[in-house]
Amino acid sequence: MLLTLSAFVLALGLLVTFHELGHYWVARRAGVPIVRFSVGFGPVLLRRRDRHGTEWALSAIPLGGYVKMLDEAPPEADEATRRAVFNAQPLARRAAVVAAGPAANLVLAVVIYAFLGLWGTQEPAAVLAAPPAGTPAALAGVQDGDVLRAVAGEPVASWTQARWRLAEPLSLGGDVPVTLKSADGAVRDATLKLAPQAVAPDDPDPLLAAGLALRAPVPVAGELVPGGAAEQAGLRAGDRILAAGGLQRPSVEAFVRTVQAHAGQPLPLVVLRQGDRVSLSVTPRPETAEDGRAVGRIGALIQAERPEVLVRLGPLDSLWQGVRRTADMSLFTLRMMGRMVVGDVSWKNVTGPVTIAEYAGRTARIGLESYLGFLALISISIGVLNLLPIPMLDGGHLLFYLIEALRGGRPLPERARDLGQRLGLGVVLGLMVLALFNDFARLFS
Repeated sequence: MLLTLSAFVLALGLLVTFHELGHYWVARRAGVPIVRFSVGFGPVLLRRRDRHGTEWALSAIPLGGYVKMLDEAPPEADEATRRAVFNAQPLARRAAVVAAGPAANLVLAVVIYAFLGLWGTQEPAAVLAAPPAGTPAALAGVQDGDVLRAVAGEPVASWTQARWRLAEPLSLGGDVPVTLKSADGAVRDATLKLAPQAVAPDDPDPLLAAGLALRAPVPVAGELVPGGAAEQAGLRAGDRILAAGGLQRPSVEAFVRTVQAHAGQPLPLVVLRQGDRVSLSVTPRPETAEDGRAVGRIGALIQAERPEVLVRLGPLDSLWQGVRRTADMSLFTLRMMGRMVVGDVSWKNVTGPVTIAEYAGRTARIGLESYLGFLALISISIGVLNLLPIPMLDGGHLLFYLIEALRGGRPLPERARDLGQRLGLGVVLGLMVLALFNDFARLFS
C-alpha cells in the first residue's frame, strides 16, 4: 500500500508539475507577471519568492498544481504592468501560454520513450503458442513456435511492440497482414481476418480471442536439493525440460503436475543441456501434501524461462520512436474517446485516481522501465485530455480564442463565456463522477 501510494503521488506530482511548467515557461517568455507557482492545492506548507516576484509554493494536497498569472492590472499599476498582464497579451501569445501545458506533457512522453529506447529494455520475444482451432490466428496458419516479425508492414522486435501494433486492429476488425518466422527459420506472410471486438476493462484479452498468445515458458531446473531425486537422476541446474513422460514441451505448471502424479514411479525426461539433448529418468519421492494426498517431489527448484530480447536503439532512432509512439498513442486515445461517444467502446474504460494509483504501484513493483512507461502513458492522457475543446480545460480556452479570432479579435460576450464555463464544469464533474464510479465498481467486483 505504501509503495502504491508513493508511486501514485510521485507520478501525479511530476506530471502535473511538468504540465504547469509548460504554462510557466511560455508565460515568462511572453513577459506575463506570474504571481504563484504551486505544487499541490490547499494551504501552503512552504514558500519562496524569486527575484521576479513569483511565489514558489508547496501546498498540502498533492493532487495537482497551478500557475497563477496576473490576469488584470491593479488600479495602482504602471503602464508597463498594464501591458504585461495576461489578458492584455495578443491572442497568439495567450493561446501559446494555454497550449504550452498539454504540449509539455506530450514532450515529456517523447523524452521518456526516447530514453527507454536509448537505454534499452528487456521485452518478451514474440514467440507464439499454437492457436486454438477456429480462431483467426489458426485460420491464418499460425503454428506453435512462430515468431511474429511484422504487423501491417511495421516490423516488431518484441511481444510488447506486437501488442501495441495489434491494439487498434483488434478493436476495429478487418484484415491485418503479418509476417511470421517459423521454428525452422522460414519466413512467410499471413493475414489475420479479425472481427470487431468490444473494448471494456472486464472483457477477455482480445489477443487471446484472436488466438494470439505467447508460447508457455520452458521449465528450467534451478537449485537442486543435495541427495534429492533430481540430483541422483543426473539433472543439473540450467537444464531445460523438453519432455516429461509423454508430455512434449510442457509448461511449468504441467511439468509440476506430472511430477506430482508420478510419486514412486520412474518418469522419463528429455532435457536440453548446453545445446545437447539428454535423456534421463527420475523417480519422484512420495511426500504427503497438506490435503493428505501422496504427491511426487524431485527436490529441484523449477523456474520459468521465457525468451526475451533487448530492444535498444541509437540516439536518432530513439528520438524518432519517442515522437512516433507519442503521436500514435495520442491519436489512438482520441479515436477511443470518439468511439465512446458513439457507443462503440464501453464507458467503463474511463478510469480515475484509484485505478491510476493501482497501476502506478504495479509498474513500480515490476521495475523502473515499466514505471517510466506508465508515466509516459499517463502524461499523454493528461496532454490529450486537456486539449479537448471543453471549457474549464486548456482546450476550452483555445476554443474561445479560436472564436475570438474568427470574430476579428472580438472576445465572446462575458455571458456566453460564463455559460460555457458552467457547461464545461458540468462535463468535467460528470467525467470525474463516472471515473470514480468505475474505479470503485472494479475495486469491489
